[in-house]
Amino acid sequence: MAKRMRGAERRAQVLEIAAAEFAAHGLHGASTEAIARDAGITQAYVFRMFGTKKALFLELVRAAFDRLSDGMRDAAGDRTGLDALAAMGAQYYDLLSDRTGLLLQLQGFAACGDEEVREAVRECFARMWDAVADVTGLEPVTVKSFLAFGMLLNSGAALDVEHADGTWAEGVRTRINAGLFEHITAERNR
Repeated sequence: MAKRMRGAERRAQVLEIAAAEFAAHGLHGASTEAIARDAGITQAYVFRMFGTKKALFLELVRAAFDRLSDGMRDAAGDRTGLDALAAMGAQYYDLLSDRTGLLLQLQGFAACGDEEVREAVRECFARMWDAVADVTGLEPVTVKSFLAFGMLLNSGAALDVEHADGTWAEGVRTRINAGLFEHITAERNR
């Protein structure tokens, strides 16, 4: 007989299963029936825990963004400016190895045709922007360039560029070096 799980354990199990389902299939393609089946519970229990499929999706997308924002903030420590940005960049690159988290973020962007999802993803992106801007104290154009580079890394990670051949793949695999953003300032980009 299987061990009966406590509510918190069951919730964590369902979140893990749902993360993989939503990462692979997105908001509209994911199946709460498959999530329930894999968790060994009823679909009604999934809805009792999370309310709606969209609420479950948004919880997972927010958590994926939070891991990234919090991870970068923690990596910067007491550093500011370009030193903080370099530490954040290294951490960002390392966090891309969480393929499920990466795909959840991208699925969040892909589902922005839905107003509620769009608002939630905006809030997540704003929190990420603020984490970089507040910690580094750098100009918006530098923060924008850093996050744009991050989106390219997201695309590369989603494409599994580590296992792709070609000059383009080698270029995308380029790591963020400490001095990469030194030339990007408001003064030079007016």
